[in-house]
Amino acid sequence: MNTQVQQGFDVGAHVAKLASAARSASHALARSSTDQRNQALLTAANSIESDTVAIKKANQIDLQLSRGKNLDDAMLDRLELTDSRIALMVEALRQTAELPDPVGEISGIVQRPSGIRVGRMRVPLGVIGIIYESRPNVTADAGGLCLKSGNAVVLRGGSEAFNSNRAIVACLQSGIESVGLSSDVVQYIDTTDRSAIDEMVVLEKLIDVIVPRGGKGLIERIASHSKIPVIKHLHGVCHVYVDDTADMEKAIPIVINAKTNRYGVCNAIETLLVAESVSDDVLSRVVPMLIEKGVELRGCETSRRMFPEMLAAKESDWYEEYLAPILSVRVVSGLDQAIEHIRKYGSEHTDSIVTESINRAQRFLREVDSSSVMVNASTRFADGFEYGLGAEIGISTNKLHARGPVGLEGLTMQKFVVYGDGTIRE
Repeated sequence: MNTQVQQGFDVGAHVAKLASAARSASHALARSSTDQRNQALLTAANSIESDTVAIKKANQIDLQLSRGKNLDDAMLDRLELTDSRIALMVEALRQTAELPDPVGEISGIVQRPSGIRVGRMRVPLGVIGIIYESRPNVTADAGGLCLKSGNAVVLRGGSEAFNSNRAIVACLQSGIESVGLSSDVVQYIDTTDRSAIDEMVVLEKLIDVIVPRGGKGLIERIASHSKIPVIKHLHGVCHVYVDDTADMEKAIPIVINAKTNRYGVCNAIETLLVAESVSDDVLSRVVPMLIEKGVELRGCETSRRMFPEMLAAKESDWYEEYLAPILSVRVVSGLDQAIEHIRKYGSEHTDSIVTESINRAQRFLREVDSSSVMVNASTRFADGFEYGLGAEIGISTNKLHARGPVGLEGLTMQKFVVYGDGTIRE
């Protein structure tokens, strides 16, 4: 039952109750063994797999309701759960179970002249609040990663995925209960009332970290109102730069994949940068392919001289995260101007260079200040699953704690541990 329909329903009290239950459950979770948490993940994966039909039925209800609300194509794409996407959720949970457990790991032990030994231990963050839109796969990924890393989680999904999220949460909770842990470890805020977000981000005594996933407006709102530290990226203005030393047999597939593999994702490119000396070759190959795939192109003056059918790019286009079959194209003088462009217009998310020059590749890696920087690879690889993290809780462009795809290690922190033997300070 959607709790928002209850007479006199107090959203703030409800959210606080769920967060409090998660906090209590987190203490027992911190004492659980790696084997226990791994078995819970595997059981949850099996449950999602066996309940695929039911999950798809719940998802179809969400899709039908969302079409009636005139959601855009990118949002609908992120909302839809196909057989292959459900299979990926299952695989992500199983892969997460196989990953090394960072919790309790002690590193960097040094012997001090005083006689003490000092090291650092990885421990869970505690309770993580995750606020997200549309993508129901986030429910499984986030719940699984939090469970593996010893964190309780409070999930607040978008109203458009309400039924899908509840079906997936039920599978996660069944896996957790199967190993003797409390299902309170994974809490789902079962109201679509938007005020639940505002209530959630001020519970600094119950929730340790907030992770928002969604549009720029949502994330900006959360970051400005939250009393809790936020792991975030606002948007993904990603680039591929084709250098004048690039191998065209590598460059063209990378550009096409980085833009057209999926449109409504944060690691798809929004701008193509091409070195002037190879622009004729690159654009004559790639532009017809992009147009054939239905991509709208917005180009600089130089690129439009070659292809007048391109729309003229405005200054605002270079800043834009389209999340749609739209691509901005700019011809640059070379590597220096490409880096300058990315610094000015990029979002510090993911950027790639296609080059056969080791020196230029190293310069790009050093000087482009993004959370993922790539050489001769599609930006679509900027993903926790592809990085071998099992799954990700989100991508961070923060410069503190965690950056890039946030997997298990990003969901833990380090504390100092000190060993003595009756040692006292002189």
